[in-house]
Amino acid sequence: MKIRGVDAPQALSLALGVGLAVATLTGLLPGLTDEQGRTFGLFKLNAYQNLLHAASAAWAFTAAFTSRRIAIDFLRIFGTLYFIDGLMGLAVGSGYLDLGIVRFGVLDLPLSFKALTSFPHLLLGGIGCAGGFLSKR
Repeated sequence: MKIRGVDAPQALSLALGVGLAVATLTGLLPGLTDEQGRTFGLFKLNAYQNLLHAASAAWAFTAAFTSRRIAIDFLRIFGTLYFIDGLMGLAVGSGYLDLGIVRFGVLDLPLSFKALTSFPHLLLGGIGCAGGFLSKR
């Protein structure tokens, strides 16, 4: 599907790339963290997580500018990985993409906190899944 001459999966990949680049920057720019080093008072991002966000952004940008088929593949794979990671974070407080489940195990956190910290991956993953699986190759 094209929207005014722009291929929707490629545009969505580009938008996700921008979102992931912003996520990377929030983990790197001073002044966006509290006294405990948490971004927005919720996320304590480490170098590995910043690298994961940067690599995901690069993957999204590459897909956006390569082809419709590559963009759809990106949306499907990225969306699935991030959405499942968000579901896992919501259920047990740790995800697998950042190896949190290995490092920290199941965390006894309030559901509201788990929901807030899992929301970005659920949102980005859900958008990716919808855009990828609803698009025809």
